Amino acid sequence: FLTTQKDDLVKAKEDLREVIAKINATTREHFRETFQKVRENFRNIYSTLFQGGEADLYFTNEADILSTGIDIYCQPPGKKLTHISLLSGGEKALTAGALLFAFFQVRPSPVALLDEVDAPLDDANVTRFVRLIKQFAEKTQFFIITHNKLSMEAASTLYGVTMEELGVSKVLSTRLHKESKEKALAPEPVAVS
Repeated sequence: FLTTQKDDLVKAKEDLREVIAKINATTREHFRETFQKVRENFRNIYSTLFQGGEADLYFTNEADILSTGIDIYCQPPGKKLTHISLLSGGEKALTAGALLFAFFQVRPSPVALLDEVDAPLDDANVTRFVRLIKQFAEKTQFFIITHNKLSMEAASTLYGVTMEELGVSKVLSTRLHKESKEKALAPEPVAVS
């Protein structure tokens, strides 16, 4: 009886190891495929946002893909190839935005909340960033917390908080009118200031 019980436990252990090996193999394959898609999208979006330059993603440990980290390297136009930690605040924000949208191309999200992502950007970069948000607004509803006038101009609805009396906050909202019917059909980002 005990030998039968032991054999059952040994077989269950072997079966579990086989299942774990299959799951790990499938996970490695899916992770590698998704990584390659995100990597390609990141390169393209980065080049669009920076109007040139190059960027790439690398595994920190190619041999152990299930526990690897990912390094981000980028080269804004006119600069030397660097690690993301050596970029300015605006360059980091645009690079992070490029990575976020690279993920959205692979797996669109129905809703995204962006909190002051445009704060470190100058007007030219905000314009390019807003243009990219509008492209993705067909599949994703963006809620943008911002104080930037260019980001607010792109929104279809604005929400704001004001304090007319000391200690009494009031929420204001306004829906902006669209110029054409085609434009009105596409969802627009929502700005919260």
